[in-house]
Amino acid sequence: MREDKNSKTSQKGQLQKKPWFWPAVYAGGALMLAGMLFGYNSLVSKVEEAPLPDLAQVEPGPVVETNARTENMKYPFKETNLSKVQVSQEFYELEANEESRENALMVFNQTFTTSSGISLSMNGEEFEVVAAMSGKVLEVKLDAFTGNKIVLEHANGMQTHYSSVKDIAVKEGDEVTQGQALGKATDNEWNQAAGVHMHFEVLENGNYINPKKLLAF
Repeated sequence: MREDKNSKTSQKGQLQKKPWFWPAVYAGGALMLAGMLFGYNSLVSKVEEAPLPDLAQVEPGPVVETNARTENMKYPFKETNLSKVQVSQEFYELEANEESRENALMVFNQTFTTSSGISLSMNGEEFEVVAAMSGKVLEVKLDAFTGNKIVLEHANGMQTHYSSVKDIAVKEGDEVTQGQALGKATDNEWNQAAGVHMHFEVLENGNYINPKKLLAF
């Protein structure tokens, strides 16, 4: 047994001394390494070429307008009548002069009431009342004594009130656009002195403000 072992060791030593032995070993190792790299690249290439799974098609939803369109308030009547319409009763303001405050007092049965808007008239004639801004009809109040009233609420939080109106063309819940006809100016029993007119009020944050601050009458 020792002789066989010694013989094999001797043969291995002799092979290692051959000039071609180590180059052959290095060449074989290089071939093995090249084969491993080629196999890895082939595997990676197949993974990259694999088709992607189909993605579910999502239908686009409705576009929601997050910000309401901003409008500037316009006259509550057709602008072609601007030269004919007068402010027959002013908005009551403590800071106003005495004449303006007197003109903002309404009298019924010897009882004085301050005006929370302005009364508009056109030489005693009827005229068409239109929406000062786009909005929604919050209320339609029918009252022949004090005058029928239309209340609009708007996207900016304001409200506009139109009183002493007849032939009302809208109802509660209607969406209206700026300039849309609401009815016609008329008279009423409560404020007979004003004759045919329309009483226009503007509320901002729940408080009455002078419409003349927004409109150039």
